[in-house]
Amino acid sequence: LFATELALAAADTEIGRKIGFLPEGVARTSVQEDFYRQLKALRLEKLINEFFEITRYNLQTIALEKETVNLSFMLEQMTDEFYPLLSDHGNTIRLEVEPDASGGPLTLYADGEKLARVFNNILKNAIAYSYPGTAIAVECRTVGDFVRIEVSNRGRTIPPHKLEAIFEKFFRLDDARATNTGGAGLGLAIAKEIVTLHDGSITAASEDEVTSFLVELPLPAKTITASRRAPGNTLPSAQSTALK
Repeated sequence: LFATELALAAADTEIGRKIGFLPEGVARTSVQEDFYRQLKALRLEKLINEFFEITRYNLQTIALEKETVNLSFMLEQMTDEFYPLLSDHGNTIRLEVEPDASGGPLTLYADGEKLARVFNNILKNAIAYSYPGTAIAVECRTVGDFVRIEVSNRGRTIPPHKLEAIFEKFFRLDDARATNTGGAGLGLAIAKEIVTLHDGSITAASEDEVTSFLVELPLPAKTITASRRAPGNTLPSAQSTALK
């Protein structure tokens, strides 16, 4: 019942217009009207699910199911899974993952399913707002006691006032594009909540037509110890890097 009331509220308020459910002044045929109703129902269902999800994060009712996660493999697998979407947009992905101090894959003690959601949302955003025919860079390396994952794409520079709001709920860079794709503006907000639950950070920067999302997550204690014991290994402190 509450979900139905929320759906009706979204369709009858300014939020409904903001997320593209209420185009104004558009005459539709009966066939178009039926299609529109079905599309609206699907998009409302997606919005409601995402809304409930981020509400649970805000109320801290989400429990992380942590385990050892092979981050190197996760990123390789995700970039492969995005091949169809990349092809449709004429993009490619350049993936660079540093090994850990022992030369093996980077691992984290984290909720793998939820972290995959983070990188899925960031990659979708990078593809949606990149110039066709350009490469999206995904770089992963250790910096101090953290692992840093940076996703960069070439596209229109995001103005500072929009960049400050990019992780807010219902925020969308391009209303027209998000309306066509069904985006509700919750993906990056959910990503931030998940990263925060992992005691990490997520930031964004945009300059000279390069937009970068930077995720930093704490390394497991045993990985930190091994890194510090590696001969001749000096590690800088974790901090955001400027786009080049």
